[in-house]
Amino acid sequence: MTMIADKLQSVHARIAAACAAAGRDPRSVALLAVSKTQGPQAVREAAAQGQSAFGENYIQEAIEKILTLADLHLQWHCIGPVQSNKTRLVAEHFSWVHTVDRLKIAQRLSEQRPAHLPPLQVCLQVNIDGSDSKAGVPPGEALALARQVAVLSRLELRGLMTIPQPSKDPALQKAVHERTRRLFDQILLAQPPGLQRWDTLSMGMTDDLEAAIAAGSTLVRVGTAIFGARPRLTRGETA
Repeated sequence: MTMIADKLQSVHARIAAACAAAGRDPRSVALLAVSKTQGPQAVREAAAQGQSAFGENYIQEAIEKILTLADLHLQWHCIGPVQSNKTRLVAEHFSWVHTVDRLKIAQRLSEQRPAHLPPLQVCLQVNIDGSDSKAGVPPGEALALARQVAVLSRLELRGLMTIPQPSKDPALQKAVHERTRRLFDQILLAQPPGLQRWDTLSMGMTDDLEAAIAAGSTLVRVGTAIFGARPRLTRGETA
């Protein structure tokens, strides 16, 4: 068994244990393997173990991998901030975008999504704890943005994504994730026109996936626990 296979097995065991503790079905939580800065071979090793969904932050690096690994028919998620000059690349190459926090970006993604591809699946990134260092729509503006995004023809709005400030306290971790879950439920109750499937809470990473699952996460984004420490980037790049 390779190192990546062993680590994937350990992550799935953590997810199963967290679901058991929360009284949830492990099948209700998807694993997104965060492969940013990892080479194509690492992705191939994870794919050989049945992992099919991968998350990337850096667009140019991601597209090189997407094209190199096209034979694997993987599902690629953009989990980094999207700049206006990169929306076409994202719309053409990714299946999911977790980081929509402005109407302008959503509109560009919708306009630039190729007609032969299914609608781009998107989550709204919410700055749930008001951190100055984090992107995301403020919680009080999330419903208004959801109403605007849900009607865009080439997007399908699926849920919320958050990256809270790190904490070592499981109780604090769970509390901030529960705030996201309450916001998720509020938007579902409001039923914005055009909303078809509102089923995704993208929250929880290597250090807090247990707390996120306890709070209702449906998708955890895990990189280090699968691939190990990330290699240092050799060039500066933003999404």
